[in-house]
Parts: sequence; structure tokens; C-alpha cells
Amino acid sequence: MKPTSHLVSLNGLVHHYLEWGDAEAPAVLLLHGLRSYAQTWEPVAEVLSRTHRVIAPDFRGRGDSAWDPERQYFTGAYLGDVEGLVAHLGLTRFGIVGHSMGGTVGYAYAARHPGQVEALVVEDIGPGSSTETEGADRILRELAATPDGFASLDEVRAYWRRIRPDITEDALASRIEHTVRSRAGGGWEWKSDMAGIAEARRGGDPGRSVDLWACVAALRCPTLVLRGARSDFLPVDTCVRMAERQPLLRWAEIDDAGHYAHDDNPAEFVEHVTDFLTGITR
Repeated sequence: MKPTSHLVSLNGLVHHYLEWGDAEAPAVLLLHGLRSYAQTWEPVAEVLSRTHRVIAPDFRGRGDSAWDPERQYFTGAYLGDVEGLVAHLGLTRFGIVGHSMGGTVGYAYAARHPGQVEALVVEDIGPGSSTETEGADRILRELAATPDGFASLDEVRAYWRRIRPDITEDALASRIEHTVRSRAGGGWEWKSDMAGIAEARRGGDPGRSVDLWACVAALRCPTLVLRGARSDFLPVDTCVRMAERQPLLRWAEIDDAGHYAHDDNPAEFVEHVTDFLTGITR
């Protein structure tokens, strides 16, 4: 099933989102990560949309959503955008699946709106992931070395293959298609505001950070945390501690996967997500 594409004005910016499935089915929001985009969820949405209404936004500054001239690429801004989208869609009860940065937004939204979120799936992020892990340091290095553009699509392919050596061919093709656009005068440029995103990430979200331990404690819905078995971003110890502190939370590992578990092993990821959501969202 092909998604429908939509534009909506939220908090002064035009936002883009994709939608799959029956509008009367239980709704699920799919929230992408720092350098991703709505279409990264296509393999997941194709399966989920058999039983759910699936909505995947491009966060501000990514994909086909507008860039923020003030570069407010922080959790609070993303949270406000999701709140605006939920209100626009008229959603009252729904699930959330969030990867990395989108997982942070998922924790925060579920903690702030416990009456709305009936199930939460978080992919490869937990308290401390963005500041205290080898993966956090790696991402900062990668952002600092991000090129302004590319002379050819072969260069785009080589870039993503270099920083994601285990990426599948399907996921790589998606990245090539959806992260760049042709540039006036030749070559290719980023569709996302990579310079603004890098600037915000280097700043460490000063004064705008979210206490994820507090969010975990505040969860009131069944929650599944999925860790890539090769992840350098979400330590096993963090998963164990979250499950100890929050009885509604359980966790599992995705084999043969790193931080991008939904890309690296989509079949196993989708199986975990569909089994979990089908038992909760009706």
C-alpha cells in the first residue's frame, strides 16, 4: 500500500507527514531519528498498515518539512510539533514507535500525555544514550564531518556506506532517494538542514533537555524497548535498569543489528513491533 502525503502548518512551520492504512483503524505514530525522514519507516508501515492507521511525520528541518530559521532543533520543539499534529489529526488514543531522537520524543510525549498513549515502542535509546555512550561520541564526530553536498549520487552512496557499513541495500537506496536533492548548478545537496541539526546537537540541547529517567518513571502504558544487539548507543545495563524501575517496560534485542535496528534487520524488528502492538491497540 502506497502512503498518502500531507502538508500541515504547525507552530509556524509547514510540516509533512505520510499516512498508510484505514483511517478508522487504531492509530500509530512513527517518529524517526536525528538524520532520518518519514520514508525510513516504509518497510514497517507496509506491515503495520494491515491492522493500523500509520502516520509518519518528517520532523522540522528534515525530509519535506520546512527548515526552522531559528534552528530550534530540540526535544521541546519536536514535542510541540507532535502535539500539534495529534490535535490536527484529532487523535485521542494511539501508539508511538520512535527511533533514537524519535524515541526520546516518544518517552517525553507518553510521560506528558499518559491518557493518550496506549502503547510505546522505543528503538535503541534510553537515559544517557545521547551524552554518555560511545555512540553519542561517534554521532558528534560524524556530524562534524558532514559534507555540504555531493558531486554525484555515487558520492552519496559512498558517504552513507562509510558511516553505516552494515546498512542493507534497500535501506541504502532509501537514504539515497530521500536525503538529498539536485542542486542548482549541478550536484546534490541535503534535503535536511544538516548544518542546523549539527549545530543544535553540538550544543547538547542546553536548557531544553528532557530527564529520560523521570519520563520512564512516569510511563503509564505498556512499553517495549528494542535494542540493536550491536548497538554502541543503548547499553544493556540501561535496558536492565529501566525494566527494574518501570514495571510496564520490557526490552528485547534485535539480532544482527546496530543503532538502526529497523534498517539492519527489518523482519525481526517488524515482528517484535507488530506482536506487541497487536496485543494492545485495538
